[in-house]
Amino acid sequence: MKDKGAHIIVLGNEKGGTGKSTLTMHIVAGLLKRGKKVGVIDLDSRQKSITRYLQNRLNFIEVGGKNVEMPKFKVLKQSTENTISLRNKDDQNSLKKILDKYKKLDFIIIDCPGNDTYLSRLSHAMADTLITPLNDSFVDLDLLGEVEAETFAVKKLSCYTEMVWESRKFRSASGKPPMDWVVVRTRLASLDSRNNKRVHDALDALQKRIMFRYVPGLYERVIYRELFPNGLTVLDMKKVTNLSHVSARQEVRSLIDSLNLPE
Repeated sequence: MKDKGAHIIVLGNEKGGTGKSTLTMHIVAGLLKRGKKVGVIDLDSRQKSITRYLQNRLNFIEVGGKNVEMPKFKVLKQSTENTISLRNKDDQNSLKKILDKYKKLDFIIIDCPGNDTYLSRLSHAMADTLITPLNDSFVDLDLLGEVEAETFAVKKLSCYTEMVWESRKFRSASGKPPMDWVVVRTRLASLDSRNNKRVHDALDALQKRIMFRYVPGLYERVIYRELFPNGLTVLDMKKVTNLSHVSARQEVRSLIDSLNLPE
């Protein structure tokens, strides 16, 4: 894989509150635990959620935390040039500079903001693997496209889905391998419900039309939020006796396996 350069993973959608940074951090930790060299680029220079997570992790190490791996990470701010063309060119150069710096790593993970930016579009076009987290809700499902209430037939694709399609066409025109688009359901309810099944059926209909694959992600668990102050994940916990924590660790590992990333 070294000869091909780093595998680029982009986590993106255009909606906040989907647990994207938590998902990103667990994928980062999972790859680090497997001995991979990882670089993280945070495009959300305002919230900087993944950066704060990693800074907490660095602080944990500095006060004596052991056996905790760290990725390289960088926040990339949007250009402040006076014109759109100059801003776009500046953003391209800034992103390319970081990608060149990280190109000898195994994986580069780019965390996009929950809105449409030029840097986000650039990153989507470069993604070998695109991961779009969605809450288990029809409100979030609308990010992908409008569906009929009963049949789940696709009525209209969303602006975000159309942007991903444009990114795919760009990759194809550039001679790059097809993007693997993975939709991950997050904050799943512990109990099966009618809504859970309906969202499943709707995603099943959408993935055939839009050409993504969806996988179960992370359930709604307190442990995912509790570890944030130390920058840790369930994969970093040495002793796990709580059954919920055991399940959480297993679902993270299963999620990473389902991404079908190059070994």
